[in-house]
Amino acid sequence: MAVADSEGLPLAAHVASASPHEVTLVEATLNERFVVEPPARLIGDLAYDSDRLDEAMLERGIELLAPNRANRRQRTQDGRPLRRYRRRWKVERLFAWLHNFRRLVMRWACLRATHRQERYPENFLGFVHLACILILLRRYL
Repeated sequence: MAVADSEGLPLAAHVASASPHEVTLVEATLNERFVVEPPARLIGDLAYDSDRLDEAMLERGIELLAPNRANRRQRTQDGRPLRRYRRRWKVERLFAWLHNFRRLVMRWACLRATHRQERYPENFLGFVHLACILILLRRYL
C-alpha cells in the first residue's frame, strides 16, 4: 500500500499480505511515511468508506475523502469535496511508475521467488523504498 501527494510522488509505503482489508492497513501505512508531517487529505476509493477509519483519520487531523458505498444509509460526503476524487489518477500514476521497476512487478517476482529473496516482505519493502527514492530523485534532480 502506498500514499502519494498531489503530484503522484510517494509519501509512504507499506507491505502486508493480501488478506487484510485496505482499511486496516491505512494507519500502518501512514506510520511508515517518508515525510514528517501527515498529509492534510487522504483520498481513497469505495473501500475507504468506513466510520471507524473516518474517526481515526479525524483524530490524526486528516480529512478522509471517499465516495459512499451504495448500501450506506447515512451519507458522510455531500459531493463537494469529492471533486478532488477525480484527481485520484495521480495515485494510480505512482503505481505505474513503481511497475517500471521489474523487481516490483509481482508476476515477474513470483516466477523467480524460489531463487531470490524477494519472497520475504522486508526485502521486498526495501526494493519498494529504493524505487520510491529513485522516483523522487528523478523528479527533483
